[in-house]
Amino acid sequence: MVKNKQSKNTSPWFWVPSLYFAEGIPYVLVMTLSVIFYKRMGISNTDIALYTSWLYLPWVIKPLWSPVVDILRTKRYWIVFMELLVGAGLAGVAFTIPVHHFFQYTLAFFWLLAFSSATHDIAADGFYMLGLTKHEQAFFVGIRSTFYRMAMLTGQGLLVILAGYFEAKTGLPPVEVSVRAEYNIDSDFRNFQPTQIESYTDDDSLYIISKKDVSIDLKRIDKTERDQFIQVLEDWNISHGFYTMENSGADENKKISWWAENISAPLTSMLKNIFDTGDEDTGQLLCGNIAYTYFMLSNSPREGETVVLNFSHDSGDKSISLIKSYRFEFNDKNWNQPAFAVFQLDPKLEKPNRAMFLGLSGDIRFSWMIVFGIIALVFVLFSLYHKIVLPRPLADVSHLSGSEGFLKEFLNTFAEFFRKKELGVMLIFLLVYRLGESQLVKLASPFLLDSREMNGLGLTTGEIGLIYGTIGILFLTLGGIIGGILASRNGLKYWLWWMVIAMNLPNLVYVFLSYALPDSLWIIGASVAVEQFGYGFGFTAYMLYMIYISDGKHKTAHFAITTGFMALGMMIPGMISGWLQDIIGYQNFFIWVMICTIPAFLIVPFLKIDPGFGRKTTEK
Repeated sequence: MVKNKQSKNTSPWFWVPSLYFAEGIPYVLVMTLSVIFYKRMGISNTDIALYTSWLYLPWVIKPLWSPVVDILRTKRYWIVFMELLVGAGLAGVAFTIPVHHFFQYTLAFFWLLAFSSATHDIAADGFYMLGLTKHEQAFFVGIRSTFYRMAMLTGQGLLVILAGYFEAKTGLPPVEVSVRAEYNIDSDFRNFQPTQIESYTDDDSLYIISKKDVSIDLKRIDKTERDQFIQVLEDWNISHGFYTMENSGADENKKISWWAENISAPLTSMLKNIFDTGDEDTGQLLCGNIAYTYFMLSNSPREGETVVLNFSHDSGDKSISLIKSYRFEFNDKNWNQPAFAVFQLDPKLEKPNRAMFLGLSGDIRFSWMIVFGIIALVFVLFSLYHKIVLPRPLADVSHLSGSEGFLKEFLNTFAEFFRKKELGVMLIFLLVYRLGESQLVKLASPFLLDSREMNGLGLTTGEIGLIYGTIGILFLTLGGIIGGILASRNGLKYWLWWMVIAMNLPNLVYVFLSYALPDSLWIIGASVAVEQFGYGFGFTAYMLYMIYISDGKHKTAHFAITTGFMALGMMIPGMISGWLQDIIGYQNFFIWVMICTIPAFLIVPFLKIDPGFGRKTTEK
C-alpha cells in the first residue's frame, strides 16, 4: 500500500469518532426511530411492521452495489456526498410530516435515507482502511465500535427524549399519573362502572382530567379475570372512538402447512426424544395484578379538531407497566367520556415499588418535524466538517479507466474476491466464528426474564434493564476498546487465539446460570459482565480479520461482501434458536450453544494471517 504523508496532517482522533458516529445515526433512525415515530403518529402496528421491515433491504443487498462506490469517484467524495444526501432525506421527512398522505411521503424519504446510509457505510469502511496504517486500523477498531454504539444510544434515547420534550412544551399541559404497588389494596377494577365517571369543569379552559394516583395490590390474580376486564375496557375505548381495533391476522381455520406437517413436527418429536423433554404444562393460572386510570377533556374541542393523548411509562420501576402503548383521540363527540388505560404488575414483583406515567397531548407532528429538522442540519454540518477534516490518502482514487470499462470492472470486483486464496477457509470462519453467540443473543434476555417455573431466572424488567442496559453495555464497550489497543501492540495473529477463547468460552456462564438458578443479582450481573466483555474483546478479531482479507485494489467492495457473510452467519442460526430452545429447554439449549462454539476453534488453525498485521513495528 502506498503510504499517504498527507494523511498524517490530520490525527485520526479528529475524524474516526465523528465518521462512525455519523455512520450509526441514519441506521438507528431508519430501523428504530421510524417505528417510534409512526407509532406516535397513530399508524397501526401491522403497517409499521410491514413497511419498516422492508427498510432493512439496502443493508442486506449493499454488497451488490459496493463495487460502484469502489470504482466511481473516491471514498472521501462518497462520504461527504452521502452525508449531504442523508441531511436532504431527513429534511424531506421533516417537511412531509404535516401533509395529508404523510405516511407514503415519509416512507419514500426513509428509503432515500436507507440507501444513502448503506452507501455511506461502504465508503466509510473503505476509507478507514485507506486513511489509516495497519497499526492504526487495529488500534482504532475499538474506538470506531464505541462511537457507533454511542450513535445507537443517541438515536434510541436522546432523540426520543428530545421529541418528548417538544411534545411536552406544545399543546395541553402534560398529565402525570403515579402508580404504587403495595400490599392490601382493594382492587377497584372489580367494581368497574364507567358510566358513573362524570366530566367536570370550573372554567372555559381546555385541559385533561384524569385519575392521577393509582394503587395496585401486590397479590397476584387469576389470568381469566384479568383478560375479561381488559377486554371490557378495550371494547369501551373502541366503541367510543378513542382508537380503532387493529386486525390481528389470526385465522382459526388456517391449515397446517406442508413444512410444519412434514419437517417441523417430526423434527420436534425427534429432538424431544433425544433430550428427553416432556410436554409439561408450564403455564401459570395467576398473573400480576392490574388497575386502571381514565382520561377525559374539561371542555369540548372545536368542531373537527382532534386532541391526541399519548400515554406511556416515564420513570420508576418498569415492573409496573401498561398492558399496551396508548394513543387516545378526543374530539367534539367523545370529549366528555372517559378513556381507560390499564396497568399491570410483573408477577415476579414481590416488594412495594412505584412508577410514573406521562400523558402528552402536544403537537406531535410539529415536535417530530423539529427533531428531524435538527438532525438534518447536523448532517449538513457533518458533511462540511468531513469535507475539511478527512485526509486525502493517495490510494483513495477512482478505479475506472473509462466509461466502457465500468461493467468489466464491476464484475471483476466480485470475481477478485471469490478468486482469493483460501476462500473456503475465509468464508467458513466468517460464518462459524459467532455460531454460538448468534443463538445465545436471541435467548439470553428471555432466559433472564422467564419465571423459575419455566427454568428462567425470574428477573423483573427493572432488573434486566440494570444488568443488560448498564452493566452489559459498559463491559461490552470496555472489551472492544481493550481488544483494539492490544491488537495494535502485538498484531492480530498474536491475539487471535485469546480472542477466539474470549468470544466463545464465556458463554459457559449461561450453562452455570441455567443449572444454579442463583437469586443474587451480583452473581447474575457478574456473569453477564464476563460474557459481554468477552464478546466485545473477541469481536475485535472478527472485525480485523474482515479488514485483513479485504485488503487489495477493491478493499471497499470486498469489505462490504464480508459484512454480508457476517450478517448471514448471525441471521440463519438466530432464526431457529427460539424454536430449538422451546423444544429442548434452557439447560440443554445453552449446552448446545457451547457445542456450536467448537467450529470456531477448529477453523482457526487453518487461517493464514501475516504476523505483522496491525502491529506498529511493521510500519516502514
